[in-house]
Amino acid sequence: MSDIPRMMTAIGFETPGGPNVLAPMQRPVPSAAAGEVLIRIEAAGVNRPDVIQRMGHYPPPPGVTDIPGLEVAGTVVALGPQVAGLSPGDRVCALVPGGGYAEYVTAPAGSVLPVPSGLSMAEAAAIPETFFTVWSNVFDRVGLTAGERFLVHGGTSGIGTTAIQLAKAFGAEVFTTVGSDDKAAAARRLGADHAINYNSADFVEVVLEATGGHGVEVILDMVGGDYVERNWKVAAVEGRICQIATLNGIAENVNFSRLMVKRLTHTGSTLRPREAAFKAAIAAQLREKVWPLIEAGTVRPVMDSTFPLAEAAAAHARMESSGHIGKIVLLTGAAT
Repeated sequence: MSDIPRMMTAIGFETPGGPNVLAPMQRPVPSAAAGEVLIRIEAAGVNRPDVIQRMGHYPPPPGVTDIPGLEVAGTVVALGPQVAGLSPGDRVCALVPGGGYAEYVTAPAGSVLPVPSGLSMAEAAAIPETFFTVWSNVFDRVGLTAGERFLVHGGTSGIGTTAIQLAKAFGAEVFTTVGSDDKAAAARRLGADHAINYNSADFVEVVLEATGGHGVEVILDMVGGDYVERNWKVAAVEGRICQIATLNGIAENVNFSRLMVKRLTHTGSTLRPREAAFKAAIAAQLREKVWPLIEAGTVRPVMDSTFPLAEAAAAHARMESSGHIGKIVLLTGAAT
C-alpha cells in the first residue's frame, strides 16, 4: 500500500530499569519477509514478559526486534511472499515475537487470526498471548479434560482470567488463587468454582478440604518458588503441573519424594522462542475450538485498562502494582 510511511513511532528503552525507561522513539517501518504480513497496529497487549524484558532479564530471541510487545490487533497493509489466505485490509489480531509497542509490526502469517466478531480492536489485542499460552499448555501440553479439577494461580491476571473461562467452558471444576476478596469475587464471576484469597487462607488446605483430600488433576503455575512443593501437595495422584513462569524465583531444596509417590508430571514451557510452525498449529486450534466461544460471548477477554502508546510507562506501572484485573492494552490512535 502506497501510504505506508518510512518511519514510525515505537516504544523502547536504552537501558533496563523501571517503567520510566520506556519512551517513544522513531524506528524504520519493518518490511514483511516471506511468510509474513505487515500490520498497522491499532492496539497492543501488555504482558508480564514485556515487564521482565524492560528490566533486562528477558532478551528477545536472536533476530527479533528489541521493541517490546507480543500481541497486537490492527489491519493488514502488506503481504510478504508466500502468504495465502490474508489480504490487505483484513482486520486481524496476531501473536508476534516482539515489536508490538509500535505503529507497525510484521507477523508470521500462521500466527495471524481474524478479529472475532463483536470485539473491539482493544479487546482483540488482549487475546493472542494469553489464549495461545493457555491453550498450548493447559489443553495441548497437559491435556485438561471435562470433569477434571483445575487450579490456576493468579486468577485475575491476563493468563488467569483466560484460563478460568476456557477451563470452565470445556467442563472442568475450576480453582484459583488471588490476592484479595474483591479479586476472588471477580474470579467467581468469570466462572471459578473456588476462588481462594492467598492472603487470608492456605490454598493447599482449602483445595484439599474442598476435594475430600483428592486434590486437583491439573495445575497451571506462573509463581514458582515455594509454590512448587505446595502444588505437589495439592495435586491429585498422577496429576499434571505446567510451569510457565517463576515470578517468586526458583524453587530450592524441594522434596522430590512427593512427586515420585504421587507419580506426578511437572512440565513447563515458554512460548516466545517456539518455532513459527508450532504457533501456527496452536492458532489453527484456537480458530476451530475457541473462536466460536468468543463470538458466542461464552468466553471474552477481560479488560482492565487502556493507555495511549506514548504512556506505556504508566501501563507498566499499572501491571507492576498488581492491582489490575484482566488485560492492560496500549492504543496507537490508528483506529478508524
